[in-house]
Amino acid sequence: MVSPVAQSVAILAQQTAPQPAAYSVAEKSVGQLRSDLAARRVTAEGLTRAYLARIDALDVHGPHLRSVIALNPRALEEARRSDRYRAQGETRGPFEGIPVLIKDNIESADGTATTAGSEALARNVTNRDAPLVARLKKAGAIVLGKTNLSEWANFRSSSSISGWSAIGGLVKNPYVLDRSACGSSSGTGSAIAASLAAAGVGTETDGSVTCPASINGLVGLKPTLGLVSRAYVVPLSHDQDTPGPIGRSVADVAALLDVIAGSDPRDPSTKDADAHKRDYVSALSGASLKGKRLGVLRYALTGLSPSVAVVFNRALTVLRAQGAQLVELPGYKPDAALGDAETTVLLTDFKVDVNAYLATTPKTLKTRTLSELIAFNRADRRELALFGQDTFEKANATKGPSDPHYRNALRTCRKIARIEGIDRLVASNRLDALVAPTYGPASRIDVVAGDNISGSVASLPAIAGYPHLSVPMGYVTGLPVGISFIGRAWSEASLLALGAAYERAAHARRPPKYLPSIESGPETSRLLDSDNARRL
Repeated sequence: MVSPVAQSVAILAQQTAPQPAAYSVAEKSVGQLRSDLAARRVTAEGLTRAYLARIDALDVHGPHLRSVIALNPRALEEARRSDRYRAQGETRGPFEGIPVLIKDNIESADGTATTAGSEALARNVTNRDAPLVARLKKAGAIVLGKTNLSEWANFRSSSSISGWSAIGGLVKNPYVLDRSACGSSSGTGSAIAASLAAAGVGTETDGSVTCPASINGLVGLKPTLGLVSRAYVVPLSHDQDTPGPIGRSVADVAALLDVIAGSDPRDPSTKDADAHKRDYVSALSGASLKGKRLGVLRYALTGLSPSVAVVFNRALTVLRAQGAQLVELPGYKPDAALGDAETTVLLTDFKVDVNAYLATTPKTLKTRTLSELIAFNRADRRELALFGQDTFEKANATKGPSDPHYRNALRTCRKIARIEGIDRLVASNRLDALVAPTYGPASRIDVVAGDNISGSVASLPAIAGYPHLSVPMGYVTGLPVGISFIGRAWSEASLLALGAAYERAAHARRPPKYLPSIESGPETSRLLDSDNARRL
């Protein structure tokens, strides 16, 4: 059976005459692409075709990453329109002619469905642009297509598998193909690591931008809640959801954030966004760590392998060598009550928010409530083949936002994560940011036992609604790990500057090698070979 993405690639490839020799898009930054487009070294159509060819080679064939769930059938048409603008001496914005990918819980008015990975939303063609997509198009970007994800943002089951969806299958990590790409923005992480687009947009409720970024050797930013609109994005929780940019460098992430950030009347949480928005690209100019006070969250190493601690300590040495003042915070660890309180909030929010979203979908969609989604899954053999829907069922049993249990949980979350957490740590220690390892290395994909991804620091800023930047830190046996920069609300500009200064000094990122397994890598296989072991 030919996949929908393979069919789309074939159809798009037939549109108009063949183009000149292919332009190499591998590892090209947004800045490089912008420069080459301006210098006429490539056209927007040529660039789009090059990315489509790479999707065909790596996602559909080759290592079968399964990171792209749908392609925009109008991508080449939009690229040719961009070329006409440029030929007339015009550009609409900083992403003119540059292809990007968006997660498949973000609506786009291009004829593609917005599925959240679920068969229940396979016909959810809304013909609406999410405000962040409208901003991308206004800036000249070509929305190349949508990325695969952990179905329903990894919120259907307590034993789910990161990166799997009924629509898109299982996303692979391009560094080591039998390893998790992490969720729920797994497809965005895998695709951008493999250079299937210039940059991408994911969404995070708790770790779903920063985990794929860390585990796929990328930069990912979870913004302050309310900096980027969630309108026309399939929701999980209005108290924690936010879209966020993912790229191969801090500069690429800053450029994307410049475009998608801002107030939107359809999302009341963004009412203060314009007042707090900054020029994030300009904020990188002269970025320095000299004199910056960074609080070290050692608790985040709990449960991680000793190898991660080695890489993290090496990163701290880099920070110190660049003039940062490291402030140890040995007595701090979030109150254990935070986890249960977050679960209560998310379960209640999901029922309210997903029912409200489904009510706005096309009338032809038959599943219009959480109860109907649960019934649909029970009747669909593919949906429940690997794991169940106990999280859906728990959410459906909640009593709504007026429930005192929910209101107490929300107060607990804000107290522990904000007041007694990030706000107190930053203020009492006069910090510019907090630093920690983002996650451990990618675990092996296990369809029997489910996820086994280690790491906990993402929950603190996610629950607080505060910004969290992950930057490549190094490797553990060939698997990427990231370092986190966490700050108070609206501190994205300073976090990006810190991340850029670290990135410049550390040079930690390497392109993926698409190894079948860690054991098949040249260094590890030599150590595992019995003949070599005897010679040692």
